[in-house]
Amino acid sequence: MPLLPAAIAAYILVNAVSFAAFRRDKKLAGRAAWRTPERRLLLLAFFGPLGALAAMRVFRHKTQKAKFRLVPLFLCLHIGIVVLLLL
Repeated sequence: MPLLPAAIAAYILVNAVSFAAFRRDKKLAGRAAWRTPERRLLLLAFFGPLGALAAMRVFRHKTQKAKFRLVPLFLCLHIGIVVLLLL
């Protein structure tokens, strides 16, 4: 089980990167600067849905976009995978 701590650390890192990307995009939106493409944000949300969902709630960013309603589903998918791995 030595891989478990590394996997948990990697998962936390991916979620932190996802959170930071949504935060950065929100800041850039306020400045009318070049933004992070939605496709990239969705990809980050797929791999780090907890960070993405947290950022969406905290910064009120991308909450009205239909595509980003997938983020909670990504989180449910991750929870399901973890449950299956623990069984």
